[in-house]
Amino acid sequence: MGKDNSLAFILLASLFSGSLVIASVISSKIITIGGVVLPAGILAYCITFVASDVISEVWGKEKAKQVVLGGFAALVVCLGLIHLALAWPGAVFWDNNEAYASVLGAAPRIIIASLIAYLISQNHDVWAFHFWKRVFNGKHLWIRNNLSTASSQIIDSAIFITIAFYGIMPILPLIIGQVMVKLIIAFMDTPVVYFVVWLIRRPVKQKMADCS
Repeated sequence: MGKDNSLAFILLASLFSGSLVIASVISSKIITIGGVVLPAGILAYCITFVASDVISEVWGKEKAKQVVLGGFAALVVCLGLIHLALAWPGAVFWDNNEAYASVLGAAPRIIIASLIAYLISQNHDVWAFHFWKRVFNGKHLWIRNNLSTASSQIIDSAIFITIAFYGIMPILPLIIGQVMVKLIIAFMDTPVVYFVVWLIRRPVKQKMADCS
């Protein structure tokens, strides 16, 4: 792949893990988009699907699965360190313990829901992307990107909301609302996927042209 592509892989893998960790931290804030209730981390989380689809397209299934596993490890470490910080007694002069806990102290049920939803949806995204890649013989990236991301986002929302909020609030409206917003974002990110794939592959094509 060359040094340029190795650097691109590191940057994308870092973007994946960074966006995942940021999404888990900022999702304690609830926002509304067009009347739909959503966690503030929805955009950051959607970035992970863009990164994984680009990695799948350029480097293949195994590399994408490694990035998903690495992201899971980063998420577990992040959540563990946050809860360690929450359990650590604050300094006697520091009086923001309650505010700190209210922002970062997600309930165990939420944490379990996010971890399970992440593992299943992200691994499905990698599998679905390569399934459609075989079906279309490596062509029609926009179809493969949208089909894999859309199905994975539906799975993610359904699993997370069901585990996190079942018995607490009506889950079907939450699932439908989140899926609608995520599908719109997934459709809008298609040009980004094309551009990043082109940007990564351009040096390789240029070298091949120079050698011919």
